[in-house]
Amino acid sequence: MKESSFIIREATQSDEFLIAEHLCHIALELGVSTESIRQDWLDQTVKFIDRARHELQYKGFIAEINDQVIGSASCQLLELYPRVSREYQKGYIWGVYVVPSFRRKGVATKLMKKAMAHLKAIGCTKAVLHASHEGKLLYSNLGYTESNEMVFSLI
Repeated sequence: MKESSFIIREATQSDEFLIAEHLCHIALELGVSTESIRQDWLDQTVKFIDRARHELQYKGFIAEINDQVIGSASCQLLELYPRVSREYQKGYIWGVYVVPSFRRKGVATKLMKKAMAHLKAIGCTKAVLHASHEGKLLYSNLGYTESNEMVFSLI
């Protein structure tokens, strides 16, 4: 598959269910047990996307080939604490998913570039994401560096 044989388009509201499904696939691929998936995962994810669209300048992107969806990615402002400077605004990229048979063909790279362009357009000075082990090579090839984020398990 050539990179030019697929397209990336902006997600519409009707794509929210698809993006939610991709997010669930990601969780399962990361080893989350099917028993731990919330009963209301679809509804909660769609509500989150809707809120993020209205409050955090959310935008999703869909990868397609011959009208078949093969991937998606989402991005939005990252607001964990009050913004004290106009010069430092982080954006967050999440839910980068490509159907397994289309991986390693440039789809995720193209999705990421669209998401990064959106974050830059809305004034973000940094893009942040959490990478799976498999995704680290992609993100480092795009110029991402590991940060000083520290994590402590509360369970």
